Amino acid sequence: MLIRRETPGDFEAITEVTVAAFNTLPISRHTEQFIIRELRTAGAMTLSLVAEEEGRVLGHVAFSPVTFSDGSPDWYGVGPVSVLPERQGRGIGSALMEEGMSLLKRELGARGCCLVGEPGYYRRFGYRNYPEMVHEGIPQEFFLALPFAGTVPRGTVEFHRAFLAES
Repeated sequence: MLIRRETPGDFEAITEVTVAAFNTLPISRHTEQFIIRELRTAGAMTLSLVAEEEGRVLGHVAFSPVTFSDGSPDWYGVGPVSVLPERQGRGIGSALMEEGMSLLKRELGARGCCLVGEPGYYRRFGYRNYPEMVHEGIPQEFFLALPFAGTVPRGTVEFHRAFLAES
């Protein structure tokens, strides 16, 4: 399996993987593919990686900048993270997450990442809940962060407006 940056030739496959990955999740609004499209259109996709095997895209992860009410710089939001349902549970999502976080730290000097997701899954990467960080409208237990260096931001986080995409 190869983890690499997306290319324009991957866009359709990424959409298909994303739709399939979130299709049966009851917590999903099923708009993840629109979020990815809007992040690209707005130029707000900081990093987009695919997992590929024998020329087939099996998974995808997106990273985009977030803002904190306390002004903390160099933090990124993770998501969506997608893996084809028949390939889930085989380390593809983990490989995408690890490579993405490594690139953000190494190439951009990122101070940390945050996400909305299942705590049981994301704790394996070191993500946890920080009560001093809030994402309005999201239950606190599902808003997780991983500081890479320095202090943990205090206040409200805002993801890019693309996360409001409906279609």
